[in-house]
Amino acid sequence: MKNNSCSRKGGKMMEDFQAIHKLPHGDSPYVRAKYAQLVDKDPDAAIVLFWKAINAGDRVDSALKDMAVVMKQQDRAEEAIEAIKSFRGRCSRQAQESLDNVLIDLYKKCGQLDEQIQLLKQKLQMIYQGEAFNGKPTKTARSHGKKFQVTIKQETTRILGNLGWAYMQQMKYAAAEIVYRKAQEIDPDANKACNLCLCLIKQVKYKEARYVLDGVLQGKLSGSDDPKSVGRAGELLQELGRFEPGKYASPSPSPPTGVSLEDAFVEGLDQLMNQWAPFRSRRLPIFEEISPQRDQLAC
Repeated sequence: MKNNSCSRKGGKMMEDFQAIHKLPHGDSPYVRAKYAQLVDKDPDAAIVLFWKAINAGDRVDSALKDMAVVMKQQDRAEEAIEAIKSFRGRCSRQAQESLDNVLIDLYKKCGQLDEQIQLLKQKLQMIYQGEAFNGKPTKTARSHGKKFQVTIKQETTRILGNLGWAYMQQMKYAAAEIVYRKAQEIDPDANKACNLCLCLIKQVKYKEARYVLDGVLQGKLSGSDDPKSVGRAGELLQELGRFEPGKYASPSPSPPTGVSLEDAFVEGLDQLMNQWAPFRSRRLPIFEEISPQRDQLAC
């Protein structure tokens, strides 16, 4: 009886243990890989077991994604990129979008900006064509163990924000300005406003930069009270303060030279904006400015 009691207690403890660590049940290579990752904290062993799971066809979608994440944490991002490219063909259609998100993070980690930009634009194209979220209006995401719903509109502005940041890393500030302005039209927030302000400063558009920054300083935007945004806004204000008012009075916005977006990008974004805000004109002003020049911004 004592042994049976101990066995029941042991089984209950194991169930509780699995629940706490969100471990799947069983003894397959994938389950053992998750145990090595989350419990033993042995990333090298986890990677080996994830490889075995992929080769054995054991929860390939999750195994490939989880292995890439662990590799990134181990500064093996380039290996993770090659693994995803090599094995994503074994994954389901539903897993492809998640794998793209992992790839974007890996490209960012490796500094492969051209690849990151290309993939971000592909994801935008999927949204325009109604192929994102497997055709559904929302998707379930997870952060810090909690699930929440993400809308197409939120996903669009998130991707545009990442695209703008990538252009900034390439010092393509005019391109970044275009993207950030569009993101702000869809879902304005303080973080993107600060990035847009920096883009304008880099282009010597100080008057416009101050106007954008005022939205953060006056608390008009979502996230204006976030300590990071407050700190960045203060730094940008100091940078603008280095210029005398008379020196940074700029004329009305002019079309960025040598910068445009593709027709599909422009028209697709217009269509989305018309769905979300029907009162807007069919052709958005910012794209009217850049539409005559469509042969550059190719990444």
